[in-house]
Amino acid sequence: MKRMILIALAASALAACESGGGASVGPAPSGPAYTPPSSGGNEAFRDSDFAWSTGAGSGAINGVLAFSGPGGKYTCSDVILAPETPWSRARMHILYLSTTQAAMPVDDVKGRTPPEHSADYQRYARKTSCDANGAFSFSGLPNGAWYVITVATPANGTRMAVMRRVTTNGGTIHVTLH
Repeated sequence: MKRMILIALAASALAACESGGGASVGPAPSGPAYTPPSSGGNEAFRDSDFAWSTGAGSGAINGVLAFSGPGGKYTCSDVILAPETPWSRARMHILYLSTTQAAMPVDDVKGRTPPEHSADYQRYARKTSCDANGAFSFSGLPNGAWYVITVATPANGTRMAVMRRVTTNGGTIHVTLH
């Protein structure tokens, strides 16, 4: 049961990326700054761990999907920005076998995903769309670590789930997903 609960975050993010559409999501209401807990291995979902991500800030992420591989040009539709917490970090490790960066077939990620998704997590994720060149952006972000997640879709071939951990610190950071 714990394993099933542990992987719902990235599964929800992956499903959201695949759903298409997706208007930009602006900053969430103000909240307290995040201080990562120093507990050893406590991955329970706690709203208090996510509270930092609901605040407005001066951080921004300008990104682009530059994934290359067989199957022609890769494009993306939606990009999810998920706050890093012990709960989300555990999910990234299970789904992507990494907590920093990964690109793997969508079917492999789905194969590690139980049917349950956490509606609680979705309150804290932000979503935006890629333009025709694969560019995307988020603004008004509080300082902290985030997971940028999208699905790279080729003209022909295997769709890839792409994840990268980034940290905002008041300025604009540039991210290339590959």
